[in-house]
Amino acid sequence: MCGVVGVVLPDRGHEAAAVAATALFALQHRGQESAGVGVSDGRNLMIYKDLGMVSQVLDERRIPSLAGDLAVAHCRYSTTGSTVWENAQPTLRLGPRRALAIGHNGNLVNTRELLDQLQGGRGRLPASTDTELLTALLADEPASDTVDALCRVLPRVRGAYSLVLLDEQRVIGVRDPHGFRPLVLGRLATGSDGDAGPGLWGDDTAGWILASETAALDIVGADFVRDVEPGEIVVLEPGRQPVSVRFAPASTAMCVFELIYFARPDSYMEGRNLYESRRQMGMQLALEHPVDADLVMPVPDTGAPAAAGFAERSGIPYREGMVRNRYSGRTFIQPSQAMRQRGVNVKLSPLREVIRDKRLIVVDDSIVRGTTTKQIVGLLRRAGAREVHVRISAPPIYHPCFYGIDTSIETELIAATHNVEEIREFIGADSLGYLSIRGVLNALDLPYERFCFACFDGNYPEPVPYDAEARKFVLETVAGGLPG
Repeated sequence: MCGVVGVVLPDRGHEAAAVAATALFALQHRGQESAGVGVSDGRNLMIYKDLGMVSQVLDERRIPSLAGDLAVAHCRYSTTGSTVWENAQPTLRLGPRRALAIGHNGNLVNTRELLDQLQGGRGRLPASTDTELLTALLADEPASDTVDALCRVLPRVRGAYSLVLLDEQRVIGVRDPHGFRPLVLGRLATGSDGDAGPGLWGDDTAGWILASETAALDIVGADFVRDVEPGEIVVLEPGRQPVSVRFAPASTAMCVFELIYFARPDSYMEGRNLYESRRQMGMQLALEHPVDADLVMPVPDTGAPAAAGFAERSGIPYREGMVRNRYSGRTFIQPSQAMRQRGVNVKLSPLREVIRDKRLIVVDDSIVRGTTTKQIVGLLRRAGAREVHVRISAPPIYHPCFYGIDTSIETELIAATHNVEEIREFIGADSLGYLSIRGVLNALDLPYERFCFACFDGNYPEPVPYDAEARKFVLETVAGGLPG
């Protein structure tokens, strides 16, 4: 998870921080723990970050003071390090060779090995994230410029990283050789040449934007140009066309969970609109696990596209059976199990008149730990549902993710320790069916080799060399611990 944005505006005096913060609003679903922005006016670089939602951290009181035509922004979902202010991003390093601010989506898997390469070790890191370590290595690297430093350091880095970097003169986007996490390039339309339409920012020349999803381009009136390719560095400077530098050959293995769940349904990935892809997954699910029932209903909001596809293919009417509190966050990315459990009660309310005495097909995108689904089934039964048949538009999650999702050990995953019938019994459903890997691929109409399915089948594109259970807090357990 995590959301990243990088912005370059054409003229000095523009407020790139405002553009970046606006784009970051469209990525709030990717991280709810902290937010921040880094900005440069061509000479000076500074950041502002804090714990909280984007609207709380980057508001109208703070943005006007962040002047400059270059900016990066980040919202955090923690996969390395605790949820403390020091670990909020962007990171900032004012080194003797270069000043850098970095926003990172992903997770490195050789953090201990990289720490051994940092002169001074853990004591030089003010935070306990892999991003902080990477920032220090890049700032220290004896290279001619930031791009040269990246080309020297990144071949030693393993794992998932979609990065936005800011130095005094440039914004730089980077995507790891597997392309685990998404990163797209967009052009901030200005309308002067007649082919882009009126833009929200700028007047006579184009600006550029990097973002985790195309939805962030839409919110600022930018046109999608292309995906940043796996193993590619994209360099953006005011008044110039983007420059591409390849630092490694591509070995594409994009996280398929991005298409199933993480990204917004109005985003595009791998050339696919995600709402349509998820609708197709629901249609495949209806073919694989049909059941006689009165209504098909989604778990709002992420289950809605697949539920629509299930209803369309099965011929069973689609209805909204629960109302979601629009001001609640996503329970899956809450940092603790207790918060996830409380979040379900705050988040969802059943529509009793819709579901009373009905046989329900309840469609959701995934079951991770099982507790959320169990609570939802309980809500529906207490509201009078006669039968509850759960259908999941993803395969069972058997294995932890080491590339940017906070599932560090298999015992956190119900499918790793229970078979389907045992999961059905645990959640209290009358039946349970998961979409197969083949069904996902049929819905996407793309080959297996294009994706990482490791959480479903255990085939990890990048091996993890140390104890998984200690992975998240590795920089808090080595000498030095967490500052403060």
